[in-house]
Order: sequence, then C-alpha cells, then structure tokens
Amino acid sequence: MGRGRAKAKQTKVARDLKYRSVNMDLESLERELRGGKRQQEDSHGEDGLSDEYADIAEKYAHYGEDE
Repeated sequence: MGRGRAKAKQTKVARDLKYRSVNMDLESLERELRGGKRQQEDSHGEDGLSDEYADIAEKYAHYGEDE
C-alpha cells in the first residue's frame, strides 16, 4: 500500500531537480570526478596518516607485524 506514496514522493523530487534553477560549481565537480587531491589529503605524510594520528600509529604499529 505504501508504494503509491513512495512513487509520488520520488516524482515530486524528480520534478524539483529537473526544473529548479541551481547554481552548480562545475569546476568542483570536475575535480571530484577526475580524482583531484583535496586539501585534507595534502596534510598526510608518506604513510597516509595525518600528523594528529601519527603518535597513535606508532603506539600500535607492532600489532601489524608478523613475528
């Protein structure tokens, strides 16, 4: 019984998206699709960890090693 209500909601949302005039940041979308680096990733070291977690990583680093 709930399918009619769900379909009506989807139709309403689809119409809103189709006819609403929205200012899109196409350059940002292009960077995201091309896989451009974000500023957050630039702060990571060579191991991929940010400085704030480096001390925790050192503390538990021996758990991943095979003996």
